[in-house]
Amino acid sequence: PRLLPRGLRSSVRAPAPAPPCWDLVAAMQKDTGSGDVSPSHVGRVRHRRRPNETATDGNRANGTVLLVSDQNKYKSMLIRTYSSLWMIGGFVFVVYMGHLYIWAMVVVIQIFMATELFNLLRRSSEEKQLPGFRLLNWHFFFTAMLFTYGRFLSRELVNTVTSDHLLYKLVSGLIKYQMFICYFLYIAGFVWFILTLKKKTYNYQFKQYAWTHMILLTVFAQSSFTVANIFEGMFWFLLPASLIVINDIAAYLFGFFLGRTPLIKLSPKKTWEGFIGASVTTIISAFLLANVMGHFQWLTCPRKDLSTGWLTCDPGSMFKPEHYFLGDWVPQWFPWKEVFLLPVQWHALALGLFASIIAPFGGFFASGFKRAFKIKDFGDSIPGHGGITDRMDCQMVMAVFAYIYHQSFISPHNFSVDTILDQIVRNLTYEEQKSLYQQLGEIFRERQFMQS
Repeated sequence: PRLLPRGLRSSVRAPAPAPPCWDLVAAMQKDTGSGDVSPSHVGRVRHRRRPNETATDGNRANGTVLLVSDQNKYKSMLIRTYSSLWMIGGFVFVVYMGHLYIWAMVVVIQIFMATELFNLLRRSSEEKQLPGFRLLNWHFFFTAMLFTYGRFLSRELVNTVTSDHLLYKLVSGLIKYQMFICYFLYIAGFVWFILTLKKKTYNYQFKQYAWTHMILLTVFAQSSFTVANIFEGMFWFLLPASLIVINDIAAYLFGFFLGRTPLIKLSPKKTWEGFIGASVTTIISAFLLANVMGHFQWLTCPRKDLSTGWLTCDPGSMFKPEHYFLGDWVPQWFPWKEVFLLPVQWHALALGLFASIIAPFGGFFASGFKRAFKIKDFGDSIPGHGGITDRMDCQMVMAVFAYIYHQSFISPHNFSVDTILDQIVRNLTYEEQKSLYQQLGEIFRERQFMQS
């Protein structure tokens, strides 16, 4: 101002001092046209959580919200208990009806599981441009069903129709060419898929194609072992399935009342208390249930056909009681000095150990799968439990182990009469079987003549 003329010095003012930091922030807020914090700055404002605020999803993922501290846990428990009682009651009724009905139940479960999994990647906007594309998924589904059960149940199917000569020839022919028929059906679906490709939906269609094959691998590659276990003897289906149910219920109850320590981030409500308590309960239950189930021929006898009649058979060495003298292993005051146990009970311990330690990882896998798709459950068909797939995740893992364990340690490895007859029925025509019968008759007559 000193360099300016005297008349202009009064119009020029000295610069104002710099405002403090809080004045600068207030000035910035005032410049935005409002005294409130702008939406872009909301994320930077920190405040304490109020007592009535619920935990965020991040805290849930870190395991801070456990079942023991859930405010609605008793209501959830009642809903789960009500649904569980209905499921257990229906399951007992189906088991009472027999092997064929259990197989039908498994097929229904597979259809529900496939429906829930198909719906995960469906987009209504894309499907409107592709009429009949959903039908293609089910074409592959039933082709896989025909291939899987045709391989596992060929012997039972043939034994069911032996009384009718015409039907027997028809079924034998279908079984002989079953692999070719299934392959032709698959190729027909493959060609169908190629012909339905549209320019703007290539990405969606190929994702659906890959997703369909993954579902078929998940559903049939595992649940088919369940059906194999059923016809090997209902014991090998019922015991593993019951152990998974017991483990699930025990884990829920122990976690409900005692759970404090988070187990895994994939399942925030799973706790170490529930895992350990369920493991001990499952192993003890396996040992005791094997003794109870092993005394019923309806559960231990294998089914050789698809009939529903009552079963009687030689139970085999696995289901015959053996005497064990305890002697010095127990104290003097212990009332039982000797016990009778079934050999299969020792094998049941292996099943219980797998059901309590390894099978729950099927549930953890499903939890991670649902988190990847940002869904809570696969469906809502079972109140308090979610969908059918939510209940079958551990069962699938257990069914595969039960089948492999039975074939490795229980089933005889040498050639049996049933095995040879199965090969004859599946691979020889009716005329060839008749010729084999005549040749065996001649061999028996020659041996009888030589012995006499």
